[in-house]
Amino acid sequence: MYRDTKEDREDLFQEITYQLWKSFDRFEARSKFSTWMYRIGLNTAMAAFRKPSLEHSRLDEHLELPDTVSPDNEQENNEILFSVIRQLNEADRALLSLYFEELSYAEIGEILGISESNVGARLTRMKEKIRKLVNV
Repeated sequence: MYRDTKEDREDLFQEITYQLWKSFDRFEARSKFSTWMYRIGLNTAMAAFRKPSLEHSRLDEHLELPDTVSPDNEQENNEILFSVIRQLNEADRALLSLYFEELSYAEIGEILGISESNVGARLTRMKEKIRKLVNV
């Protein structure tokens, strides 16, 4: 969700891998290893997204959603969904990406440093916002 081309996603994957490798000796086992990995990956992705680039621009500044969504075209619907997601702020995109990974609300909360109930409330608000943006 933080990069829109295959090449950019591969570059980001490499950067996340590098940051995990570089940070490994600082893992203190105060949380699950997977939580620590998600945290490093998420921080790296958000930092890379904020970094200005001559080659890439933020899509959410240029996207316009169609007035209707076709229930018969899955690819088009996925494109619309991801274009809407790119319009969300960084924190909401991070939360949504962890939700798509099928992590529990408790795990998401631990990674993001928010309460489990806050995760649920924010997801509910995001789902409503997404519904409005795609005119469903």
